[in-house]
Amino acid sequence: MQRPEAPGGSRIIVSVLGHDKVGIIAAVANILSESNINILDISQTIMQGFFSMILIADMENSKIDLATLKELLANKGEELGLRIDAQHEDIFRYMHRI
Repeated sequence: MQRPEAPGGSRIIVSVLGHDKVGIIAAVANILSESNINILDISQTIMQGFFSMILIADMENSKIDLATLKELLANKGEELGLRIDAQHEDIFRYMHRI
């Protein structure tokens, strides 16, 4: 089932890649929650010890801007030995079009 688009184009895509370890989802979710960013959809998998996650979130009521969020996520990724990035949904769609 496809979820409705967030009003005002406020959806972002967050991607996480790295070696699996306890607490990855919680660390990302905590940053989003503290910033009042709502997770709309999430998918994660572990393949031979490598963790991969992509989530869609809504920043409409966020307390921070996307640049600040990217910095927070990148810092947490560095702390955990992961690559965590966020980008506006429109940029993601443009970069990954066929």
